[in-house]
Amino acid sequence: MVRELPPDRSSRYAGSSILGKTREAKVKTKIALLFLVLIALPVLSMAGTIPYSNIGTIAPAQTFTATNTGDIIAYFYTSDAGYSSEIGLLVNGVSTGIFGLPNHASNHGDMLDLGHANAGDSLIFQLYVFNTNSSWYSDPSLNSDGVNHTYSTTFGGDSKIPAGIYVAFEDLPNGSADWDYNDHQFVFTNVGSSSTPEPASAMLLAGGLGLLGLRRKRNR
Repeated sequence: MVRELPPDRSSRYAGSSILGKTREAKVKTKIALLFLVLIALPVLSMAGTIPYSNIGTIAPAQTFTATNTGDIIAYFYTSDAGYSSEIGLLVNGVSTGIFGLPNHASNHGDMLDLGHANAGDSLIFQLYVFNTNSSWYSDPSLNSDGVNHTYSTTFGGDSKIPAGIYVAFEDLPNGSADWDYNDHQFVFTNVGSSSTPEPASAMLLAGGLGLLGLRRKRNR
């Protein structure tokens, strides 16, 4: 008489345990991925175009601060202005006294150290226009017409300029300006903005999404 062997219950339990852990890992991965996507949505929505695309409309004002303790570096991006100008910086309302990157004598990628700031210091960019002997500031309250003369967004970097905060100026007063914000354009590093994410944060977010994607493939 042939006796049937009882089923191996231990292997069955082990298999169901492994299956349960796999499903649990997938659920956790999906939750983490959803969390990162929810974070990414406001970050991506704040990224704007270069140059300014909403021509004729005054751009929303932004405030700037030093990201870390160190120097604020300006890079010349380009200029589409007939007027001649140079860029300067106010740290906590006080000018560093450094001006440079003349728009008609600078090339894309030329660099200027605007001076030192401590992490969290308030930064105001100043564009001095020689033709009118006047200045436009990134703080609208300092402008003679009380209007915002800068447009800013994140810049991902290129072969000559590192990732940073792109800031472009309109150099004519309200009533004469076309609000295309392409007259004098710069990129600043070690700078954060009230409405633009820091490039490092965007890079970390992208890296996190990539790792989660890789983990999902391994779990399949």
